[in-house]
Amino acid sequence: MSTPSPALAGNRVLAHTGAKYPIFQAPMGWIARTPLASVVSRAGGLGIIETSSGETANCQAEIRQMLALGLPFGVNLPIRFLHDEAMLRFVCDSGVRFVTTSAGSPAKFIAPLKSAGITVYHAVPTLETALKCADAGVDGLVVEGAEGGGFKNPEEVSTLVLLQSIRSRVDLPLVAAGGMVDGRGMAAAFALGAEAIQMGTRFVCCAESPVHANYKNAIVAASETGTWVLNKKASPCIRALKSERTRHIHEAGLMPADTFAGLQQVYFGGDMEAAPALAGQSVGLIEGVKTAQEIIDDTLQGFFDITARLGGLAQRHAFG
Repeated sequence: MSTPSPALAGNRVLAHTGAKYPIFQAPMGWIARTPLASVVSRAGGLGIIETSSGETANCQAEIRQMLALGLPFGVNLPIRFLHDEAMLRFVCDSGVRFVTTSAGSPAKFIAPLKSAGITVYHAVPTLETALKCADAGVDGLVVEGAEGGGFKNPEEVSTLVLLQSIRSRVDLPLVAAGGMVDGRGMAAAFALGAEAIQMGTRFVCCAESPVHANYKNAIVAASETGTWVLNKKASPCIRALKSERTRHIHEAGLMPADTFAGLQQVYFGGDMEAAPALAGQSVGLIEGVKTAQEIIDDTLQGFFDITARLGGLAQRHAFG
């Protein structure tokens, strides 16, 4: 692929992360570990190591592996799911340079992370949360629209609306998440004020993803209406693939206490009824399994093709 200069002068996300391209891999529990994060980072994106699985020792080992590789990467700290401050202290002492926080207020994490020289972006689902995080001193925001998979805000706001709303009030670098799979989405996100995108479902369904082929095939087979938002009247609210298991949850309106007990059987055993298979509406845009390198290359090519065409329209003051 013939790719224009990756410098993207003035892109604050690239300056903060050291990545070659402004494309993040989302921090999916158990999935976002070194085998996936490293190939994303080698391809020029930013791999992010998860800690939401709660496996503190294993996640610390993954972080050490990524540090040893010398690649740009980040670590996600999901505040609500951290049982104690062990992971926070480890990250602050480890040499990690970039962290995303999520699932709770980042206020108490900001001071120790910043004192350790770490850049902090927080994931936000609403303008109100974005304003609070900006006031708390975060360096950037991951703007999570309702299209995305996994844990969601029950008050659904699309990435299209959320980006515009936050950009109009906040002058921090924004990473668009939710519905991002290719250069078309990236170009749209940049037009709305983002300086990077984050892909979750797209990278779950990449060749190097550790998940079972059944999970990848289910993503490829699903349409844009192939997911449900579940448990909107309680916590946590999630978006997952439609299945018999999730149909019962959808009809009942609430999730049983043991809903996530079989999650690793979905991920790594291929039993698509063992638990909700988390995925975003972007399943309807994914037509096949590609390598991480192919995903990033194709996304960049599409982004630059579209922005070049739009730039030509702007030069001519034309609409087509």
